[in-house]
Amino acid sequence: MVVNSAQAVADRYAEFSWQQARGESEAHEELTARISQDPDFCDFLGASLPPGNKQQPNLLLAAVRYLDGPHADQGPRGDFAYRTWREWTIRHWDDVRDVMMRRLTQTNEPARCATLLPLLARLPQPLALLEVGASAGLCLYPDRYRYRYDDEPEFGAPDSPVVFPCRTSPGTPVPTGLPRIAWRAGIDLNPLDVTDPDDVRWLQALIWPGSTPEAAERQRRQLGAIEAVRQAPPAPLVRGDLLDELPALAAQAPRDATLVVFHTAVLTYLPLERREEFARVVRSALVDRAGHWVSNEHHSALPWLPGPRPADAHRLTLSVDGRPVALTGQHGQSVEWLGEAPQAG
Repeated sequence: MVVNSAQAVADRYAEFSWQQARGESEAHEELTARISQDPDFCDFLGASLPPGNKQQPNLLLAAVRYLDGPHADQGPRGDFAYRTWREWTIRHWDDVRDVMMRRLTQTNEPARCATLLPLLARLPQPLALLEVGASAGLCLYPDRYRYRYDDEPEFGAPDSPVVFPCRTSPGTPVPTGLPRIAWRAGIDLNPLDVTDPDDVRWLQALIWPGSTPEAAERQRRQLGAIEAVRQAPPAPLVRGDLLDELPALAAQAPRDATLVVFHTAVLTYLPLERREEFARVVRSALVDRAGHWVSNEHHSALPWLPGPRPADAHRLTLSVDGRPVALTGQHGQSVEWLGEAPQAG
């Protein structure tokens, strides 16, 4: 049962500040902490929004940034800035709420391709990529980007407008070339179009503000990835529920390619019983053909996974067919290899 109360909203913002924003965005950490201590505003949010995903803190923060609210670039810091942000948000609430009801929190982090590539390059080639929770599909194009692992030379698509740097641990099978992609497709509740300026604006609004160069670099890299994908033949992005659409879409993948069903930081939006059902659907889709299930999620999203839980709550666990092989930076910035992955044939 979801309790739609000021205290429930306050608890949600406090948890977001402590568990998600801390160490990632000082501006969002402070802003959500201030909201959690503002009972009148929490009561306003609880009364104005339906319970569940539409009360996600990140959805509100992105909606205000999307609408060019105050302190959109760096985020409000300090008491005066918070009061300015709060006043603006309430005054423009009809517009803010409209964005929140129309949009979803579907951050597309193409730099995660750098953490997927050591695995994808080792699978039997060519690959058929099927991404669940694809957003704008930027992670479906690992062959359209350039990469730099540690101090090694860059490699990748020669005309790519974006380079993804990535730190690795000893033992990581650092790739030296791109995977061969024979087919690609994605599923999302609300697919975004990289040729639509409004959708691109929403993708940019979802990237958290920060005072470090890395925060601004994430926005530049996303725009570079968008430009690279615009130049490629478009992959089909199917609108619908992942459980409903996955079997039919997987059946379309060519049989002479290794089917890779993958997702990154998606399953946390599903209740546990839906995640368990999703695991059954994926395994069923792969049962009679060559393929693998690649998951890059917070460890808590798949609590049945064996192996170590990351000490850093911001890292993701990269697993193949339910077996963890690496811990990864959630923005694609690092890979810590844990074990062997399937070998390319």
